[in-house]
Formats: sequence, C-alpha cells, structure tokens
Amino acid sequence: MSKTASKMIPLGTVAPEFHLKDTNSNELFSFANLKGEKGTLVLFICNHCSFVRHVIEEIVMIANDYRVQGIGIIAISSNDISLYPQDSPELMTEFAFENKMEFPYLYDETQEVAKVYDAACTPDFFLFDNQNKLVYRGQLDDSRPGNGIPLSGNDLRGAIDGVIYNRIINPNQKPSIGCNIKWK
Repeated sequence: MSKTASKMIPLGTVAPEFHLKDTNSNELFSFANLKGEKGTLVLFICNHCSFVRHVIEEIVMIANDYRVQGIGIIAISSNDISLYPQDSPELMTEFAFENKMEFPYLYDETQEVAKVYDAACTPDFFLFDNQNKLVYRGQLDDSRPGNGIPLSGNDLRGAIDGVIYNRIINPNQKPSIGCNIKWK
C-alpha cells in the first residue's frame, strides 16, 4: 500500500465546476447541482484502496450527520479502470450500496476533474463554504490502517462545524494520506 499525501492547494480556491455521471442513479451532475446551502464536501475515493476501506464507515456517518445541516456531499472516483477494474462504475454502485452511501458517487472517466482539483490520493477531502471557496483540505483524522488510532473524523468534522456555525477554521491543516490516484 503506497502512502501518498494530498497536495494542500491554497485555501480560498474556488470550487471547479464539473459534469460527471453518478454511478448510483446514472444521472449527470455538476458541482452546482450538488452543492449544499451551507457548504460542500468533495471527496476523492475509490473502491479498492485500503485507506478508503478503513474510513468509509466514518465518511458515511459524516455524510449522514451533515447533509441534513446543509452540507452537500460529493464522492468522486478517478482511478484508471483499465489497470484497476475493481474501481469500475458497476463496482462503484455495489460499493456504494454495501456501504450505505446515500450521496452521489461520481465517475471521473477522463480524470480531468481530479486534475483540476489537484487531487492526489484516496481519500482526498476538499471542503468549500457557501461561497464555493476552499476552507479545508486535509485529513479525516489521525487514524490510518494498522496504526491503532480509532476513527473519529475530528479534523474534518471540526472544519465542517466551522462552515456551518461560521467559525474560524484553523489554516494549519494536516494533509490526507492514502493510495495515490491511479493515473492513465
């Protein structure tokens, strides 16, 4: 398992627009369609990554906790499925069902969305405020596969709470660590 860190793009970056197909509904969505009233979490994940598998339950809990509070949740997979067929759209649908993901799981076939977001790893988290400006890019928490630290989601949850309750979000953020995106 490779350990790749997120790139930590500049805070204040405006959320890039996209149009991608949701593997759960087979509908085409854009950032504008899916953004939340108070903010939007865009996360890059995939089916096979051990880091994603380690945190998916907490990601789903975060989505369930915050969607009702006005946060849009968007998951995107950008991996090259010719080399990693376990990340195919059909298996993305199964993965979403098995993990009770009730938010869009979009397939970035051309990898252009991952490139424009400067996504580097799975999971990679990008939290935007209600003005579509990046306020957090970093880790879920300090838990990693095999390190014995329990999942809490405290870093990401703290940032989302900051967006919802209009609090200052600490600009000193730890990068996410995960499997590298599998580029074509």
